[in-house]
Order: sequence, then C-alpha cells, then structure tokens
Amino acid sequence: MAELEGRALEIVKEGKNYAIVAIPTEDGSVQSVIVWAHADDDGNVTLNSAERRAWPANLRKSGKATVTMMADGNPYEWVSIRGKLVEDTHDGADEQINALAKKYIDEDVYPWKGPDEVRVSFTLEPQKVTYIKQG
Repeated sequence: MAELEGRALEIVKEGKNYAIVAIPTEDGSVQSVIVWAHADDDGNVTLNSAERRAWPANLRKSGKATVTMMADGNPYEWVSIRGKLVEDTHDGADEQINALAKKYIDEDVYPWKGPDEVRVSFTLEPQKVTYIKQG
C-alpha cells in the first residue's frame, strides 16, 4: 500500500479536479472515463457511478484502476494513483453522489439522477502514488 498524502491528497480531496479513471478490460485494452472523485479520511480514492454503465463492470472484473487528476489551472501539476478495489457498495452511494455534486457543481442534490437509477460507491486503496509538479 502507498500513502496518498500532502499535496497529492489535496488535489484529490480539496479541489474541483476531475479524475481520469483508466481500467483494464478483458481484451487487454484500457477504458478511460472522466469522473468526479474524492479521498476518504484513510487516504483512499472514492468514486461513484450508476449501475449499468460499462466502467463499473470493468472495474469489478479487473479489481484495479489508475486515477489521474490534474491540479485546477495547472496541467503540469498532477497525481496518479494506481489503486486496488477494496469496496463496492450501494450503501451511502446516494449521499456520496450528493456530496460530490456539492464539491464539483455547488448543488446539494445530484441533479441528473434518473428515477430508476441505482448509484454505487467504489473505494480504491492506493498501491502506487506518483505526484509531479513542473514549472
């Protein structure tokens, strides 16, 4: 396990920095999606999605992903976290997407949830953390 700490943790936890999640697929290719992300108090990366999307299924099959986030306003400062899937739950997923909506778009409730949509929360434990700041 690697530690997500210092400025790398700030980029994930504090800023409105979008995450690029890269997930290996069964055919050996990589699926990349742009999502909202956060970090929990243990330094794990937390993600949220709707069931029936392709990337949650790929994450479950693979059990791992790489999350890359650039600092707002500076593409030369970024963090990349290779993580292992350690939690996959519906418990608290609606509250989590609402908290992410507050963080990213200053809305108390996630505005795009469909009436039959089931949210899911994922937690990735960092295995390798790379933080880069240039310029």
